[in-house]
Amino acid sequence: MKIKSLFIFLIGTCFLNLFSIHATNHPFHGLRFEKLPTVWDEGIPLGNGIMGSLIWEKDGKLRLALDRADLWDLRPVKEFESPSYSYRFICDEVRRGDLSNVYALIDDRTRKDCAPTKIPVGAIEIPVSQLGEVESVELDVHTAVCTIIWKCGAVGKFFTSATDKVGHFRLENLPEIPSVKLQAPRFEEDGTDTENTAAPGTNSLTRLGYKNGKITCRDNRIVYRQKAHGKVAYEVSVQWDTPASGTLEGCYYITTQGTWYSDPVQASDFMKSYTKDFNTSLAEHTEWWKMYWEKSKLHLPDYTLENQWYLEMYKFGAASRKDAPPICLQAVWTADNGQTPPWRGDFHNDLNTQLSYWPGYSSNHLEESSVFTDWLWKIKDNGEKFTRQFFGVEGLNIPCIATLEGKAIGGWNQYSHQPTTNGWLVHHFYLQWKYSADKHFLKEQAYPWVKEAARYMDNISVKDAKGVRNLPLSSSPEINDNRLNAWFERTTNYDLANIRLTYMAATEMADSLGLKEDAAHWRRQLEEWPDFAKDSTGLTIAPDYPLTVSHRHLSHMLAFHPFGLLDVSQGKETERLIKRSIHHMEELGSAHWCGYTYSWLANMQARVFDGDAAARSLHIFIKAFCSPNSFHLNGDQLKKGYSSLTYRPFTLEGNFACASAIQEMLLQSHTGTIRVFPAIPESWNEASFQDLRAMGAFLVSADYKNGKIHKVTVRSERGGKLKIQNPFTNKIEERNTMAGEIIEWDSK
Repeated sequence: MKIKSLFIFLIGTCFLNLFSIHATNHPFHGLRFEKLPTVWDEGIPLGNGIMGSLIWEKDGKLRLALDRADLWDLRPVKEFESPSYSYRFICDEVRRGDLSNVYALIDDRTRKDCAPTKIPVGAIEIPVSQLGEVESVELDVHTAVCTIIWKCGAVGKFFTSATDKVGHFRLENLPEIPSVKLQAPRFEEDGTDTENTAAPGTNSLTRLGYKNGKITCRDNRIVYRQKAHGKVAYEVSVQWDTPASGTLEGCYYITTQGTWYSDPVQASDFMKSYTKDFNTSLAEHTEWWKMYWEKSKLHLPDYTLENQWYLEMYKFGAASRKDAPPICLQAVWTADNGQTPPWRGDFHNDLNTQLSYWPGYSSNHLEESSVFTDWLWKIKDNGEKFTRQFFGVEGLNIPCIATLEGKAIGGWNQYSHQPTTNGWLVHHFYLQWKYSADKHFLKEQAYPWVKEAARYMDNISVKDAKGVRNLPLSSSPEINDNRLNAWFERTTNYDLANIRLTYMAATEMADSLGLKEDAAHWRRQLEEWPDFAKDSTGLTIAPDYPLTVSHRHLSHMLAFHPFGLLDVSQGKETERLIKRSIHHMEELGSAHWCGYTYSWLANMQARVFDGDAAARSLHIFIKAFCSPNSFHLNGDQLKKGYSSLTYRPFTLEGNFACASAIQEMLLQSHTGTIRVFPAIPESWNEASFQDLRAMGAFLVSADYKNGKIHKVTVRSERGGKLKIQNPFTNKIEERNTMAGEIIEWDSK
């Protein structure tokens, strides 16, 4: 075993040569079909964070279903202006034993009202039936280009530019030039039927009350303008040309008005001066994606998992970009079926937004992951207003189910108005700081945000006669649905995990900033809260309330994963508690699990170093709960008993939890100690990864060959203390590093 320490300042090329994965020699990663998808949620996804499209075929036409991330109906919720709208009101009604008034105020309105909601843009249609049969459809995630080849020799290429927000298409070898049309969403009734789906929380677009927008066609240009609710409007501009015989080349642009992310120049004006041709834009686009994939790579002997990781991280790069909103339920791929998206396409902060950003940190995509904390910072003022209005205290607790502007939407009262939502959001400020070691971010955003979340928990909690703090009323997503017994008089493990995580993060951040009085206060507050409730089954939902039925949401185990407040490294007793909790959940069966349950479980299994179980859970997720284009459809699509839920509402959090689990199998650092290949299946004889990121801003690369770790390389990005389990001696080693220092361990 040899250890080398190097200083390399021309790191780009030199460092890559230390590792065995080469971008130019990768296997195919992406999607390959023999025909075009004929269902919108199986379409080929393209995106650049602010704009997305799904490529599929409908009625003999190639369809590019368009979306824009900030396109929302943001009408206010009138019911929430009621003087009864408060946490105290819910507490009183629960103790009265009747939630009917609460349902009328909070829950029922989401069944009656179709907004606020995410809304679709429309679709570009190109007739292709005259081209005959399709030979192949391919999405190469390394270039983010979709290629369609017809048996007649025609070829189509499509991409959504990563650099200038313009979508491009080119069809070559055409027997004749087809028409290009734009189909607007049908906002007014015209006597035709809307596609009927069983997805929850959906409504016909005609219920929004808009007048149909105006489509203007002139020469080879289409402009569509649509007014939404209030100040929100959007515009689509499509233009095309025939630069050569048998070739159709076009581009499109989408802009909004009236949102935080709206452009100063509208689509039609922008496109008038847009002269970039297809090849020039394609070269810029593929260069961006080349740099994206240079951030991290991996190779696994299990191609299914390897390809799925690349698909998930492709979607991550396509859906989360600076100066755009974060990933909502469907990101930039809103429903193309005449309806609002499942669950309004909103920001669910009791699981969905959080899981969506899990893989960003250790995959070394901190710029993309910072989009989430950027948005949380942007909605801070609205969150504080909501906290004062609804909870009646100062501090910060973001609505659990929120609009683009972070305002409450409603839904099941126990979760849409959850009393500790912010704890799980605090975790993402903590992760962004710990993985980046960015002291400026810590001082200017992370700690100020976390401090207000902790201050809220000071103010909302009450002490009993023994000086122990509790919440006036507690819940645990989504235990007992929205029934009366979904509210708990004693603080649940879910709420307690959020609270304890918030105080822990606030303490550590204050210490790092030298704020001794703040840190001492947060420590005292933390000591006043009870320990986690447990019994012979493991972690319970609440004191004296064990999990007794199959359930999709692993909320009672939040302290273990993702928070790491409980970890197997803390000794045999804690290890037994964690493993008992996982076993009990599995023992109750998967009848009421969703796809994301399996991918979240795989993260937990990796945390207890059970690589075989983690891989098994991920394979079930991929084969049973994902559509052919890799989208997570929540229900068991195989109908083979993996869940009694067999519906298919598309949401993305399960996908990103899948990528996170694969990364957890390869690298862990949540305890402060770096471990390489901690949870790989016993059957794997080889694997490798490049530049996965560990807490402390360390970039780690490793090779596993012939069933053994062969080589580990760590680069210290910012300097600081490195703590790593030496893979050759299994001993924990600590050393101080300098920025740019590279340390190698190998088996020689």
